[in-house]
Amino acid sequence: MTMPGIRSAGGILLAAAFLIGSLASRDIAGLSPQDAALLAGFFGVSLILAASIVDGFGRHWTHGIQAIAITAGILIAALVLYTSRSEFQTVLDHTIGDIASGRTVVTPEGEVVAARRSDGTFLVSGEVNDRNARFIFDTGASTVVLRAEDAEAFGVHAEGLDFSSPVSTANGLALAAPITIARLTVGPITERNVRAMVAKAGVLQINLLGMSFLERLGSYEVRGNRLILRGKGA
Repeated sequence: MTMPGIRSAGGILLAAAFLIGSLASRDIAGLSPQDAALLAGFFGVSLILAASIVDGFGRHWTHGIQAIAITAGILIAALVLYTSRSEFQTVLDHTIGDIASGRTVVTPEGEVVAARRSDGTFLVSGEVNDRNARFIFDTGASTVVLRAEDAEAFGVHAEGLDFSSPVSTANGLALAAPITIARLTVGPITERNVRAMVAKAGVLQINLLGMSFLERLGSYEVRGNRLILRGKGA
């Protein structure tokens, strides 16, 4: 393999390491996603450094020695990274949660995975009556709660709604109007006729994915900095 080919292979391994670390939720070949990502990253960096050393000696022996010194520094940094991998994974998850805010990933098993944001919340993308929606995962909310500002787009007309029912949210009690969502979808998971509430205008900054949807799932869990939702068939 040529030097450019070795570098390309190293770059592919580094990209694979990032994807595994950010998206994988299950063990890979007996390794945790974190360890699998670090292993792929290590081999990727090793290939790139090996190519640099060979190139350096090909130019002049002094360049080769310089490349070896740089490699040693990078390997020491990698060792430090490995010993603090838990802290690094936390920072990585928070970064992914903030940059790809609301983005969910569907695993081959049909699980829906979202990364925790730096404020500790999970933002989940979905659909209400086939219209795009975003939710905060909130087990403190007894039902799904929609913003009045979004309800019209979901086919729910605020006129005539009775905003007299208290609903429990993570921020306390709020008055809302009871409704039924015909179709609520998150990833491959779709539930019909979901009990919900529409909060008064100005009460919520974002819709809440509450227990009237979550209790219908096969299961849900928070594993480290990842939220995992599973439909009954998953």
